[in-house]
Amino acid sequence: MRLIFASLLLSSLILPAAWAAGDAGAGEHKAQTCMGCHGTPGYSNVYPSYHVPKLGGQHAEYIVAALKAYASKQRPHGTMHANAVSLNDQDMADIAAFFASFE
Repeated sequence: MRLIFASLLLSSLILPAAWAAGDAGAGEHKAQTCMGCHGTPGYSNVYPSYHVPKLGGQHAEYIVAALKAYASKQRPHGTMHANAVSLNDQDMADIAAFFASFE
């Protein structure tokens, strides 16, 4: 767990330009797949059972760091890895800007 936290912290120090460059309008289109789970209030996955976090209003920096960790498998989750691995830095910044723009 400490390794994941350290990785997220390091990412936040190295990549601030990517977060600042996020385009919420472009992110809205790119986040359509995300909205199936993260846009549904109170949604829980059936198996394994877990609550899906609400991303609206979350800090863009956190979302980018989490997507990078899922893409690299530092954060283990098959569905999130499958979605994040195909995203480039700009896609992640745009999606993060979109989610950060609303609650």
